[in-house]
Amino acid sequence: MKTREQIDSPGRTRRRGDDLVRAIHAAALAELAAVGLGRMTMEGIARRAGTAKTSLYRRWSSPHDVLLDAIAREHPQEVPSPSADDLRGDLIRALGQLVAWLETPTAAAVAAIMAERRRHPELARALYERVFDARGGRFTLTVLRHYAARGRIDPGRLTPVVADIGEALVFKLALDADAAPNEQQLAAIVDQAILPAVGLGPGGPR
Repeated sequence: MKTREQIDSPGRTRRRGDDLVRAIHAAALAELAAVGLGRMTMEGIARRAGTAKTSLYRRWSSPHDVLLDAIAREHPQEVPSPSADDLRGDLIRALGQLVAWLETPTAAAVAAIMAERRRHPELARALYERVFDARGGRFTLTVLRHYAARGRIDPGRLTPVVADIGEALVFKLALDADAAPNEQQLAAIVDQAILPAVGLGPGGPR
């Protein structure tokens, strides 16, 4: 006698653990790209993942819950120099991580959520709580906090404006040129904006 899953998903290869989770995450991102945030369904995700809908409900409560989990799993984690001896290099690498991430499906998913935050305010809040805040904040802020905690820069200078300045300039350059900033431009953002904002010149702690 066939099980419910076999009936719901005839001919499908049964996957478990991380393999199944990765397939479901990829399916959620593909479903978002295909139908939009407001039309995502558990049925659509399950169909794209090649699994039964019941497999999703064992772990997630809604299609948006699956989407947030997919974004969180793939979001980059900044790793500053443990000895806090290369602030400039760490900041450039953090912005480089941001540029690389902007080309991923998860970045497109974040953009979709932010574009519809008025219609889905709870989803936007959850994005910050489960992804951004859980990872220590923005790309460069993670680095700046690391150096401030080790006494290399003044924590009082880490204002909301300073926290956003590097990422904001990356987005501005990308919009103006319709292309991702190159490493020279990222270095200029660090040297001319972030380091002066925390009271240092380009020759600040390295």
